[in-house]
Amino acid sequence: MKIIADQRERNPELINALHDNGVEVEIKTIPAGDYILSDRICVERKTISDFESSIINGRLFEQLDKLRQAYEFPLVLIEGNVSEFRLNLNAIMGAVVSIYVEYRIQTIFCFDVFDTAKTIKTIAEHEQRTEKRMPSLKGSARAYSNDEFKEYMIGNLPGIGPKLARQLLSKFRTIKNMANSNAGELEKVEKIGQKKSRRIHEIFTEEYAAYDENGACGKK
Repeated sequence: MKIIADQRERNPELINALHDNGVEVEIKTIPAGDYILSDRICVERKTISDFESSIINGRLFEQLDKLRQAYEFPLVLIEGNVSEFRLNLNAIMGAVVSIYVEYRIQTIFCFDVFDTAKTIKTIAEHEQRTEKRMPSLKGSARAYSNDEFKEYMIGNLPGIGPKLARQLLSKFRTIKNMANSNAGELEKVEKIGQKKSRRIHEIFTEEYAAYDENGACGKK
């Protein structure tokens, strides 16, 4: 079996543990995630402290967005003793729930690097030996279905995200209907308050002012 590990994630103890479990590790630069196990599964590995830091600085959700775009079944693997969490347990569980509900990404907890190595091997074995799916480095986002692309477009509006994007699209059915709606109609969607609805309406209706008709930048 073979996996691809990101060069910034060169944890000697884990790589040695993977080798001991019969897994060949190839080191490369990976645009999203830390360990590629097949053409559809990539693992974002975080220690307890890494996970907490990424929640606090907001980097976690940027990483999840890249993972979701690039791989069909991305995974988050949290390594360490859960008793080491410094944040409130409700905050941790809230983040784990958001990872699943907002991004549809599974979270796996492993006790230490040896547990992580065995987990990675088990998943890689299933993908490569059973499903015949080999690791594949992807430098760009995976192809979206039309519905996924709509979710991605609306989800990148200020303050929206994947979950609210799905709610808005379920309500208005098409992006055209949503763009033609007024702020009051947008506000009727759960968790779309007055501030968000006005901002969305402005984005859909205001003229683009960055460039003039001759192609020159209009902003100073």
